[in-house]
Amino acid sequence: MRFIVVSLTSITAFAGSDTNSPAADEAAEKTWSFSASAYTYFVPDSREYVQPTVTIDRKMLHFEARYNYEAIETGSAWIGANFSFGDKLSLELTPMVGGVFGDVYGIAPGYKYTLSWWKLELYSEGEYLYDLNHSSDSFFYTWSELSIYPVDWFRVGMVAQRTKLYETDFDIQRGFLVGVSIKEHIDLTTYLFNPDDEPTIVVGVAFNF
Repeated sequence: MRFIVVSLTSITAFAGSDTNSPAADEAAEKTWSFSASAYTYFVPDSREYVQPTVTIDRKMLHFEARYNYEAIETGSAWIGANFSFGDKLSLELTPMVGGVFGDVYGIAPGYKYTLSWWKLELYSEGEYLYDLNHSSDSFFYTWSELSIYPVDWFRVGMVAQRTKLYETDFDIQRGFLVGVSIKEHIDLTTYLFNPDDEPTIVVGVAFNF
C-alpha cells in the first residue's frame, strides 16, 4: 500500500562546475522525498475505516508512520534503509524495524520491495509483529501486488493480503486491482478482495512529492 523512493544527489566532479545552479538546487531538494496515502476499507458486516501512511526518505534513510494497520486505533513508527539494484530487471528493497503502540503494543521487523521488469511490477510489504502483551497474538502481516502497465498511467493486476485487523473466512485474501496515475504525483487504486464471497472493497489514494 505503498511506495519506495530512493533519491541521490548528483555530484559534479568537474572543475569549474556551478554548484549554485538551478539544476544543483533541484538535485539537492531531491535528496528528500515524501509520500502520503490513505486506504479506505469497506468490509462486509464490519465497520468502515481509513488506514493512513506517511513516509519520508532522505537518501538511504527511510522513515514511516502508519495508523489502523495492525489494529484499529493503533499506530506504528518505522525506520529502515533503501537499497536499489539492477537496470532492466530492477529491485528496490527496504528492510526496516518498527514499534507498534495503541490497542496493541509490540516490536515489528519488516520489509518492502518492488521488483520491476518490462511492464510488470511486483510490490510486497510485510512485518512480523511480536505482541509484547500477549505473545500468542504475534502475527505476520503481508500485502502484495502484481501489476501490468499497458500504459504508464494505468495498471491492472492481482492483490493478496494477510491481516488480523478484521476477520474473514480466508487466511490469505486475494483479489484484483485497477489503478491510475495523475501527473506522476497522485495515484488512485481500487482493490476488490474475496470477489466470490462477501467481497471487501479498498479504495486508495497516494500523493508523492
